[in-house]
Amino acid sequence: MTQHAAATEAERPAPGRDQPRPRFDETADVIVVGAGPGGSTTAAYLAGHGLDVLLLEKTAFPREKVCGDGLTPRAVKELISLGVPTPAEDGWIRNHGLRIIGGGMRLQLDWPDTAAFPPYGLVRTRQDFDDILARHAAARGARLHQRTNVAGPVLDDRGHIVGVRAKLVGQDDRPTGEVRTFGAPVVVAADGNSSRLSLAMERPKRDDRPMGVAVRTYYTSPRHDDDYLESWLELWSESPETGQRVLLPGYGWVFGVGDGTSNVGLGILNTSAAFGKVDYKDVMRRWVATMPEEWTYGDDTQVGPIRGAALPMGFNRQPHYDRGLVLVGDAGGMVNPFNGEGIAYAMESGRLGAEVIASALARRTPAERERVLASYPRVMKDALGGYYTLGRHFARLIGHPEVMRLATRYGLPRTTLMKMLLKTMANLAEPHGGRLDDRVITALSRMTPAA
Repeated sequence: MTQHAAATEAERPAPGRDQPRPRFDETADVIVVGAGPGGSTTAAYLAGHGLDVLLLEKTAFPREKVCGDGLTPRAVKELISLGVPTPAEDGWIRNHGLRIIGGGMRLQLDWPDTAAFPPYGLVRTRQDFDDILARHAAARGARLHQRTNVAGPVLDDRGHIVGVRAKLVGQDDRPTGEVRTFGAPVVVAADGNSSRLSLAMERPKRDDRPMGVAVRTYYTSPRHDDDYLESWLELWSESPETGQRVLLPGYGWVFGVGDGTSNVGLGILNTSAAFGKVDYKDVMRRWVATMPEEWTYGDDTQVGPIRGAALPMGFNRQPHYDRGLVLVGDAGGMVNPFNGEGIAYAMESGRLGAEVIASALARRTPAERERVLASYPRVMKDALGGYYTLGRHFARLIGHPEVMRLATRYGLPRTTLMKMLLKTMANLAEPHGGRLDDRVITALSRMTPAA
């Protein structure tokens, strides 16, 4: 499975049935569209399974993405499983836990020490992180094509995807006018929240799932080497109707990047009536203005503009497999509704998706391959579905300002409760045995219906 064909006939059979295929400029066993954490993880595992993988990225590395740059122990576990080294001398910044600020209190909690997850998190800018994962996938054997902007699917006569069309992008980030086609019996959409490939395959977002928005920037600061992630639970805005202050459902963050800067940002859920009616960049500016002067967060120390991005949560695009197309990461709405974390789940879905795809392509007949591929939605629901259902209920609950205010006021003083809440929101419960709180969290996730 090492053919690197150019302008050849695609000979590999489609998952559904053997049939002639159109001519492609290049073919592979699997095409992965998008080289973010989900796509690169998928490609790396598939290549490790001995499959020929094309990894198509519309931009060129290194490139920036809007993110908090913080990795919880769940994400660190995925890096360990993938075999990505994270030594401090290479710029990986370890953190010991979460510092929570709200209701006039300041509570510092260490990450839980369990057998399932490492007791530390990491910080690495997305500009570095995505590049590292893409290079790791290439080192494992994936064929990385940068500046290759996928414009749409190539379908067979059943409506199954059998390839993609892509526009090549020049060094000036403008289309060159050249179009190339790539063919494979399985295509993975890892092209983010907007996921043009999913939309072209008739998989729009679900309106009954929470969405979030995040904005962030960087500031030079003496706090750049803080070894705790910091979360601020009280974000206020002004109601455009009444002019009164409104407590927003979400949190602000301050993450030390270790390079002389802090990543400062906020995430807001759409479960509040104020969603879409406030200027989130203005909310952030007002919040940052309340911070101590010695932290040096201000216009003079700001590095780059305030950028924003959507957070697709709780499996907001389904099914995760249909007609040859597998969804991973943000394309499948994999962001955790409890805390807005996306990297860990993008990598997890990439790992699980690669296992299903490799198993499917090892089968002898098209019908057998299709049956295995069709199991992927159930695999994802078994892994995260119940937990995400709990997260959706949580997101709706804190959308009420009074609930958010009471939770901050009466929850933060109770350290034992907050330790359990941290373990729940970061999805760090020991899945097999563990302490009483681990067993309670795991039981709730398993008992809650996946949808």
